Amino acid sequence: MKNILLICFLTLSLNGFSQNKKAPNLETITVGGGCYWCVEAVYENLNGVKSVVSGFSGGKVANPTYEEVCTGTTGHAEVVQITYDKNVTDINEIFQVFFTVHDPTTLNRQGADVGTQYRSVIFYKNEEQKKAAESIIAELNKAKVYNSPIVTKVEPFKVFYKAEDYHQNYYANNKSQPYCKMVIQPKLEKFEKVFKDKLKKK
Repeated sequence: MKNILLICFLTLSLNGFSQNKKAPNLETITVGGGCYWCVEAVYENLNGVKSVVSGFSGGKVANPTYEEVCTGTTGHAEVVQITYDKNVTDINEIFQVFFTVHDPTTLNRQGADVGTQYRSVIFYKNEEQKKAAESIIAELNKAKVYNSPIVTKVEPFKVFYKAEDYHQNYYANNKSQPYCKMVIQPKLEKFEKVFKDKLKKK
């Protein structure tokens, strides 16, 4: 038995070592969980994530401005487009973080941010992403992790519009702002506590 455990351990170790040597295997997923400043700040610290871009998706207006999306009339959700290395992290971990750092049970709302632009949504790009999203939602509902059912929409990805430059890396560039201190920082601290072994090395 000990020999089997030792072989398993060595196999896992060697696999991990070889994975670190692989060329990046990049994939992109687009998710919305309220204000994109909050979601962006979290994923920028997850190991394996190569880039996080704030923007808009799911609406009917081409190239919308932030001000237009804020009216709630364009149909867009505030989202982040996450590019990650599948050799380091995977879609399941991406979704685990997503469902930890926002409330997926409040329709068109995250805290004081209210409107369809703040809806909880996953825009999948392939069947793997779709199945992973539907699976974790089913598991969380079955386990009654939340007091209310999950309202997160799972929709096919169509187009992503990048937000204005001043919205990118917002938390990193505006840590002293009241919104960053009162809303983003607590989410970031929760993420760092739950996923402490998955953080990027600073």
